[in-house]
Amino acid sequence: MIDNNKDYSNSPSAYHGKRHLSIGRRVYYFFSLPILKFFIQVLIRTYKVKVIRGSDVIEDLIRNKRTTAPCYWHEHSFVCLTLISKWLKKGFKGGFIVSPSVDGEVPAKIARSWGAHVIRGSAVRTGASAMMGIHKIMKEGISIVTAADGPLGPKYEFKIGVALMAKIGSAPIIPISCASDRAWRLNRWDNFMIPKPFSKVVIAVGAPHYILKQCSLIELEEHRQQVQDEMNNLMREVKGFISND
Repeated sequence: MIDNNKDYSNSPSAYHGKRHLSIGRRVYYFFSLPILKFFIQVLIRTYKVKVIRGSDVIEDLIRNKRTTAPCYWHEHSFVCLTLISKWLKKGFKGGFIVSPSVDGEVPAKIARSWGAHVIRGSAVRTGASAMMGIHKIMKEGISIVTAADGPLGPKYEFKIGVALMAKIGSAPIIPISCASDRAWRLNRWDNFMIPKPFSKVVIAVGAPHYILKQCSLIELEEHRQQVQDEMNNLMREVKGFISND
């Protein structure tokens, strides 16, 4: 039984170093986290959200509680995580792999407040011990949610480690993309997008992509390329919808 409030830092997928928070950081997180969550909630309630593809996929994965591997580009993390937070309230059993550094403390706390499971480690590393840890968690019915090109890019490049995770966990990849008519962009590698207040936000969810356990490394690379293409096609679709709306 997985505990939402437990930090799975001791799993093989996690970083084994100790994370020390100074008193200053503890005080900062204590006061800033509620304020940050409040402003996020106020902001997202102003959005005009439209799901143009994949409503049936969303309903199916929430209703059937299958173990899946939802993926999106790092650029779209803000919108996609907001979407998945709503799934969690409807019974979706999701897990987020959060950086094991102290910088991951705030995202980890926010994820837990949504009712998500938190695994401290990396989804893009392909080491055997890391995959064993993630596989164990997925066998317990937890769907692992990942930014497929994160945490450092290159942008829009689907990482082989995410494909391997889906293969080992027998979890279909669920590609997600989004676009907004007005957004702030952070000046960093992923061009991180935060839709402005009262923006139109368009979301598309692709069909589940299955990777058989017995597929070879060559076939795994083919799957990785296929999902990368699927995610980029979804991105073009939502951007086209925004442009033509």
